[in-house]
Amino acid sequence: MTNTVIVGAGPYGLSLAAYLRHAGVPFRIFGRPMDSWRAHMPKGMCLKSDGFASNIYDPRNQFTLQKFCAERGIPYSDTGLPVQLETFCDYGLAFKQRMVPELDDKLVVSIEQIPQGYKLRIDDGEIITARTVVLAVGITHFEYVPEVLAHLPAEFLSHSARHNDPKDFTGRDVVVVGAGASALDWAGLLHEAGVSVQLVARRSALKFHGKPTGQPRSLWERIQKPQTGLGPGWRSSFYANAPAMFHRLPENLRLEIVKRTLGPSGGWFIRDKVMGKIPLSLGYTVESANVHGNQVVLRLRGQDGTEKLIPADHVIAATGYKVQIDSLKFLSSDIRSRLTAVEGAPELSSDFESSLPGLYFVGVASANSFGPVMRFAFGAEFAARTVSRALSKSLLHEPVSESARELMTSAK
Repeated sequence: MTNTVIVGAGPYGLSLAAYLRHAGVPFRIFGRPMDSWRAHMPKGMCLKSDGFASNIYDPRNQFTLQKFCAERGIPYSDTGLPVQLETFCDYGLAFKQRMVPELDDKLVVSIEQIPQGYKLRIDDGEIITARTVVLAVGITHFEYVPEVLAHLPAEFLSHSARHNDPKDFTGRDVVVVGAGASALDWAGLLHEAGVSVQLVARRSALKFHGKPTGQPRSLWERIQKPQTGLGPGWRSSFYANAPAMFHRLPENLRLEIVKRTLGPSGGWFIRDKVMGKIPLSLGYTVESANVHGNQVVLRLRGQDGTEKLIPADHVIAATGYKVQIDSLKFLSSDIRSRLTAVEGAPELSSDFESSLPGLYFVGVASANSFGPVMRFAFGAEFAARTVSRALSKSLLHEPVSESARELMTSAK
């Protein structure tokens, strides 16, 4: 029996593996490294998070993004210089090679609970039993498509996470639905690739992060709005640096904060690729979507009651992600039915453990418990440190098996 299995190899899974390795906790880790970033985000995009907040973490900070960029001769700055997607993906692969050589590039296809812990089936047929399982599965299991669009055939509709190359849409008329970073990135990069694109959003105005001035901030500015991994401000400082305290807040307050904090917005660097470059239908809600011939026609309703029809060859639903345990089909139906959930997301202890002993969730699935920081790579350090500490303690209190006793006796 394996002590711990990590499912997922993005920033959270890799960080936890590095921490467990340092702590001497036996583990195995499965997943395609940086898959959400490499296969489900558009080429040419930049991260919204600053360089200092875009690390993958190990206990000694031996391999930060800054060190990686220095080794490769890639321009880097803690703030003010956007991190390219390609750079972040290459950094993740290098981190894996250096800090997590144990990574098994295979997929876990099923998990079920057994008396001793959990039984996992790997896509090559291997069966593993583990006392503890940590799910670090990222965002792609939780794609959200509004009901008004969900009935469209795949030929006419896809979630933004289903593609990674804007050039795949060359020669087609595309409508992007949404107002967040994914929508703005896709709209801007599609236009840049020469694709005919327009954007539809319920919001009456688009939001972008403020462009850095490039000037050092005064002491008063730093006191008023301290810089954090989630942006400037005291609230952001609390969410970024005190997830353990956030966990202690009343449940209703936590849920409300997660819903309202860091809403849809784009990075400052995408603004000039969108504004004045592509047609925008802002303040419009999609009322219906129907296929007519070789196109899909969206019927929109404006906030003032006006109606608009937009034909397109394809609609990209850049409508975000919604954590729902039932979306994790590799978990047995028994596990999914028995997990305690709050608004679809697992209810977690202060150690990230779910209501089922030995089953942990980190990353976006833990945001309702630990705050909006868990939607970003910056939260991986706290999650890795907390979970590795808990698993180290459980290993110390683990009963010694009879075979181990015999080995110790013979050694004496």
